[in-house]
Amino acid sequence: MKKKVYFKTFGCRTNLYDSQVMMSSLKEYDITENEDEADVVVINSCTVTNGADTHVRSYISQLEKKGSEKKLFLTGCGAHTKGESLLKEGRVHGVFGQSEKEKIDTLLKQEKPFYEKGDLNHIDAMVVDEFVGKSRAFIKIQEGCNFRCSYCIIPFVRGDARSMDEARILEQVRRLAANGFGEFILTGTNVGSYGQDTKTSLAQLMKKMSLIRGVRRIRLGSVEPIQIGDEFKEILDEPWMEKHMHIALQHTSPKMLKLMNRRNVYRQDRELFEFLAEKGYAIGTDFITGFPGESEELWKEAMENAKALPLTHLHAFTYSKRDGTPAAHMKPEVNGKVAKERLHEIEALVNEKNYDFRKAFGGELDVLIESYKSGFYHGLDQHFNKIVIQSDEDLLGNWVKVLDYEVLKEHNYAVL
Repeated sequence: MKKKVYFKTFGCRTNLYDSQVMMSSLKEYDITENEDEADVVVINSCTVTNGADTHVRSYISQLEKKGSEKKLFLTGCGAHTKGESLLKEGRVHGVFGQSEKEKIDTLLKQEKPFYEKGDLNHIDAMVVDEFVGKSRAFIKIQEGCNFRCSYCIIPFVRGDARSMDEARILEQVRRLAANGFGEFILTGTNVGSYGQDTKTSLAQLMKKMSLIRGVRRIRLGSVEPIQIGDEFKEILDEPWMEKHMHIALQHTSPKMLKLMNRRNVYRQDRELFEFLAEKGYAIGTDFITGFPGESEELWKEAMENAKALPLTHLHAFTYSKRDGTPAAHMKPEVNGKVAKERLHEIEALVNEKNYDFRKAFGGELDVLIESYKSGFYHGLDQHFNKIVIQSDEDLLGNWVKVLDYEVLKEHNYAVL
């Protein structure tokens, strides 16, 4: 009887993809989606903030409280920052870096506790052709980042930017498309840097992907404003492009962007966002509130600038100190309560903008139905907006065109 492995994934889409690589590499174990019946738990950790490390430790504590006999293994970004201490404390049986994940069968069989950090120049060789329990496919196209934002630990745990082999990426897309996947999400640590080291580009890769039979929609993870050049702008009108771009700004005050050691400039960001909005794109961004030095005056300026941007989606979070980064020593610190209030303020602004965008659109929605909960189907349209659908037909995993729908505050709603 094969032992059962449960994967607990924290953090970003790159980690979701890495968990999938591990699942595809498992030959001598069965995968379970039920934690209670697992003999082994693989924790794919995130270390982007001190808080992320805490979540991982809390999860391990929960398992310990249950008196669990499960063998625990730690991988992901946290393997590089907290792996050694967790191993020394005897809280995990083994620790391995992202570069070792394809050897997972061998690693899980090791009798003695181990720490295999691996290397930060690794590029995956694995081709994933299935995604457990998913209707969209994540394709990791690059690893690492050459930027050095003052708050970010990721380049130190994922290494410098390096691109996956184009032929392997396309082979993966072909196999997944043949297995019925129609939407592809390109992911990585810094997706927009794809091709810089291999003399190609993100736009060229996406064009080649679009020619593969069965590819219906291509979506990007987060890109930087400076990565949307002329060549990329040429593909914006293509029918297979998701009409939603997530472009990381992190802030809209020029002074704050300098403190964060960011490469984007607000004035240029605004021009780019207006250009994309004219093309019918929904636009999302990342935003950090409460970064050291964010005075009331700078916050007011940031909000005025944010109001001027055609934003529809937001991934915002309060600043969380990350040991080992320049920002960890920056002063003056912003009170946590103030940072939270600012977070809610910018979230409310963008929620309103999203509602206005959906009301103004009024056109046909191209929806991929992803889940069924409490009698309703849930999906995402071409603008990455949620829609809840009531239907007697089994729509799960299907693409549906929706012309008649109601625009509610939280999402769109339709009866089919």
